[in-house]
Amino acid sequence: MMDKLQPALEALIFISVEPLTPAKMAEVLPDVPPEEIARALQDLLAAYENSERAIRIVPSAGGYVFSTKPEFDPPVRKLLQIERRKKLSGQALEALSAVAYHQPVTQAEIAAIRSVDSSYALHTLLENKLIKIVGRKEAPGRPLLYRTTEKFLAYFGLNAIEDLPSAEELKKLMQEENG
Repeated sequence: MMDKLQPALEALIFISVEPLTPAKMAEVLPDVPPEEIARALQDLLAAYENSERAIRIVPSAGGYVFSTKPEFDPPVRKLLQIERRKKLSGQALEALSAVAYHQPVTQAEIAAIRSVDSSYALHTLLENKLIKIVGRKEAPGRPLLYRTTEKFLAYFGLNAIEDLPSAEELKKLMQEENG
């Protein structure tokens, strides 16, 4: 199996419905040391990235998925007649930002951050599965707590929540844009 490790990882990533995590790879391949899986995975990623192929393997939501290279996006979209991703309203994006940067967070805390009622925006984000309810806060009234989902990470092309830009990075980007 060791000489077939890269093709095995390639097959597992290809067939997986969700981003395939290294932990799941190790679970599926219990006889292969995790370090060897990590090494073979890095070699596989490099092989795809350095090839002329239109396909690559990218990190997403803590795992790995196949993706077309950006330069092939227009013909792929045309072939599949994919519509552009439904855009979120400004209110929904603001509420989503509050959840992403302050999670877990309550509706009242989001409203305080935004200075407006956010119930409709939260409802939209829940419907789109970009956020989820993760419990209740130990506070009067035991309000619901919201957190971002794996779909949020995939939607924004993030591997982990830590990949969000920091406040300093955002401030610098805004200055450059307005500069």
